[in-house]
Amino acid sequence: MATWLTAHFTLEELTATQHRQFDNDPPAPVRAELWRTAAQMEVVRKLLGDRVISVSSGYRCPALNRAVGGAANSAHLQGLAVDFNAYEFGPPLEVCRTLAKSGLPFDQVIEEGSWTHISFDPRGRRQVLTKTAHGYQEGLPR
Repeated sequence: MATWLTAHFTLEELTATQHRQFDNDPPAPVRAELWRTAAQMEVVRKLLGDRVISVSSGYRCPALNRAVGGAANSAHLQGLAVDFNAYEFGPPLEVCRTLAKSGLPFDQVIEEGSWTHISFDPRGRRQVLTKTAHGYQEGLPR
């Protein structure tokens, strides 16, 4: 039975992993953040024309984060970040452009190539980045 955090997002999809060797069950403080993150993802969904969002990564326990090469200070560790696609809306670059132009409070939006990363860290920097062969650069390609 699914644990619905919001109308369109479940705890299970925000904690799912293909790496079955890790217990990715979030502690209580992270669960509280996941409720807020899911609420923000509902806003993202609306900004994208109420299209389906496919989550590829949400919360990551520390061991899982290390295994997938996540940053040591990744917002995924606190349940504050989501990697996703909105295939019906368009490619990640178009998703990022739409989110960057919106008034949505976010910390980072990153065009990662084949997916979009968004974080809702309370710093709220509204940082927009693009992953390149050499790391991350400010802004989005034209």
